[in-house]
Amino acid sequence: MRVMSQVAMVMTLDKCIGCHTCSVTCKQAWTNRAGTEYVWFNNVETRPGQGYPRRYEDQDRWKGGWELNKRGNLKLKSGGRLKKLAQLFASPVQPELKDYYEPWTYDYENLVNAPASDDFPVARPKSLITGKDTKIEWSANWDDDLGGATEMGHLDPVVEKLRKDANDRIKFEFEQTFMFYLPRLCEHCLNPSCMASCPSGAIYKRTEDGIVLVDQDRCRGWRQCITGCPYKKIYYNHKSGKAEKCTFCYPRIEVGIPTVCAETCVGRMRYIGIFLYDADKVTQAAATPNEQDLYEAQLDLMLDPNDPEVVEAARRDGIPEDWLDAARKSPVYALAKTLRVALPLHPEYRTMPMVWYVPPLSPIVDLLKEQGHDGEDPENLFGAIESLRIPVEYLAELFTAGDTELITDVLRKLAAMRAYMRDITLGDEPDESIAEAVGMTGAQIKQMYRLMAIAKYDERYVIPAAHVEDAHNLEEIGCSLDVDGGPGMGQTGVFGEASGRPAPVAVENFAALKARQRGEDPTGNDQLAGRVNLLNWDGNGTPSGLFPARIGQGSQAEEDAASLAATSSNPGSRPDQGTAGADGGR
Repeated sequence: MRVMSQVAMVMTLDKCIGCHTCSVTCKQAWTNRAGTEYVWFNNVETRPGQGYPRRYEDQDRWKGGWELNKRGNLKLKSGGRLKKLAQLFASPVQPELKDYYEPWTYDYENLVNAPASDDFPVARPKSLITGKDTKIEWSANWDDDLGGATEMGHLDPVVEKLRKDANDRIKFEFEQTFMFYLPRLCEHCLNPSCMASCPSGAIYKRTEDGIVLVDQDRCRGWRQCITGCPYKKIYYNHKSGKAEKCTFCYPRIEVGIPTVCAETCVGRMRYIGIFLYDADKVTQAAATPNEQDLYEAQLDLMLDPNDPEVVEAARRDGIPEDWLDAARKSPVYALAKTLRVALPLHPEYRTMPMVWYVPPLSPIVDLLKEQGHDGEDPENLFGAIESLRIPVEYLAELFTAGDTELITDVLRKLAAMRAYMRDITLGDEPDESIAEAVGMTGAQIKQMYRLMAIAKYDERYVIPAAHVEDAHNLEEIGCSLDVDGGPGMGQTGVFGEASGRPAPVAVENFAALKARQRGEDPTGNDQLAGRVNLLNWDGNGTPSGLFPARIGQGSQAEEDAASLAATSSNPGSRPDQGTAGADGGR
């Protein structure tokens, strides 16, 4: 047994309201550069829908992920090394720009400089690729809120498969319409097919936290990784000629704060924590013959952080004590392994994804009430699971390789939590038979409710910070941190290799982000010391910048006047010069 740690994420889809705040903040933080106009490391898809890029789940066309050969061994769907070598200089199987969209901006200049006339000036859409007028026909979230589902819904690969298998099980009639939001980012898989597809060896998985990154200096732009990734979460930067992907905000993770998408999530639906897993059994688990057994095989990889044998092996393999403690408190382990309500996205791709989802429970309570039933009664809830507006078969194709029993079990647990907690909320004695009916205990129901309904910041994000003494192990060229003229964007030779030493991105960000989290200024500028960065404040303590200290011993009016005068004379300062009280520690 070789114990390794993996940073993972769980998302509860019932909480996603489709506001796309996560997508926008990720875009601003990571892909707000030339060459990445169409790139969305995080996007929110409306299901049913074609997804982004269009129909990315159609692996018969895109050849992503793994499959088993005749001997039962794993092989890439896109072909092995010999095939890739023979086709090295040919364009790989990958989505075209039309499958993403042609990025555009608007001719705002025309609004400003248009001469006076009887007509209002128009800001026409302009292509960011050609600079010419363009017609907007597709984008990252084109299927939003079932727009045109009756015309376009059949193009969803999952719907297409179900219709073939179940004889029009899903019909887009008004009474049967359904939708839910599915946020997606790189899965940071345990068995990443993108890494195995790269001829240059530019994609690597960090041993300390399992985050998958692209070495921008090694990347030669073969684009085989785009073919290999079944989730199509690797993008090609047409300006730099490099592949880029979600970095799981590793500079933030290293200082113990969550990803940008999780930090800014309006619905508080994202959870980040640590898994301990047996690295020696990953290949064996991914090669499980029956696709519907892959979920259990992946669960078996996740080791119990409270098991003395696992703890001993983890210490032997160099896992720090604070990481072991974080694994014990991990919300992703609790939701996925202990409570078994979180499921992986498309386990049949055999990549062992590490971003999991709690499937959505349709608005079943309101439906039952409309029909004159007690919407919270457990018998009514359990009986209505099979007739939910969101078909169980559809969810099963997304999360369990078609196993409807697993989906039904999870939905029954979610329904049981509602019924069980209603009695407690109303002051009645909890009905333990409700928990027993779904194979749980009352304590587990309460634990699930705590996590999914009222969890605080430090319960949703249990992220151990990187150790400063090991920071040199994290030095690399940060995928997609590069800007024009920055690391990986110009220091390349004729074969794409770097000509100089890598910039220690991680070490610099460790210090800078730690100071930013604590409200400190790393440059020593005292004028900024009292300011509070609310975006990065973790909620611990009381930042002094929020409550300025009083000046002098005079009346309140005199103190307010003195405070106002001090601020007016020096707009960059605050009456108090202390630092924020949040320590950002975990």
